[in-house]
Amino acid sequence: MSYKISIVIEKDEHGYYAYAPDLDGCQTQGDTIDEVMANIKEAVELYLETLSEEEIKEATSREILTTTLEVQVA
Repeated sequence: MSYKISIVIEKDEHGYYAYAPDLDGCQTQGDTIDEVMANIKEAVELYLETLSEEEIKEATSREILTTTLEVQVA
């Protein structure tokens, strides 16, 4: 069965950091975007294997959308 899970990816001077806000503690890192994507996919799959069907439904019941916003500060 497949599920949609919201993932947040942040870039800093050390590479990329990814986490699933709805899966407490499900996080990883990688040197490239491809590496962090593969790592978070594996982390989410392993995390979901530990949950009951009801817990999975709760964790996948919402979708988080992110974007950037440019603001001007005087």
